[in-house]
Amino acid sequence: MKRGDGQPSFADLAVRAGHDGRAAELLLGGVRDLALRYARVRLGRFGAEDIAQDVAQEVCMAVLTALPGYEHRGLPFEAFVYRIAARKLADAQRSVLRGPTLLAEVPDAVDDRPSPEALAVTRAEARLAIDLMDRLSAQQREILVLRVAVGLSTQETADALGMTAGAVRVAQHRALTKLRELMAGRRAGEVA
Repeated sequence: MKRGDGQPSFADLAVRAGHDGRAAELLLGGVRDLALRYARVRLGRFGAEDIAQDVAQEVCMAVLTALPGYEHRGLPFEAFVYRIAARKLADAQRSVLRGPTLLAEVPDAVDDRPSPEALAVTRAEARLAIDLMDRLSAQQREILVLRVAVGLSTQETADALGMTAGAVRVAQHRALTKLRELMAGRRAGEVA
């Protein structure tokens, strides 16, 4: 079976990776791309590209370590990768929230970055989006992240989550409808 980019599917590569170095290389390259896109989206509000790179690397290492014991159980290999990535991201997010932000050196030039006020507004808007997303089911949140933020197609999302494309479309529609209702309710509460 082929992926949309003409490459063999991740499941095919996973089966061949134990005895075919090229298959292992292709598999880990694809896993890294998936994990990096996913991590960038999930860590985007922290502005942590280096952490996203680290998470993608950790996902690759975990997949490589788990590969000898991997058994195809009917779920797409991508779902296996996303489960690992979700765990690694949770660890990374906890460490980002706990730790201070270090500067490599004191800047000598004018700082063109957004002002503290602009950052506060952006963070408040991000917090609102996160709060609204937290009111969705875990499956709806994951579908919106994969479809909207990561940019996966309906079929790719369905494969990654072990669903049908139709079920993904229905769940996405329901999630967006619920977000609209929550936002409308929030606005009505601000006006009152």
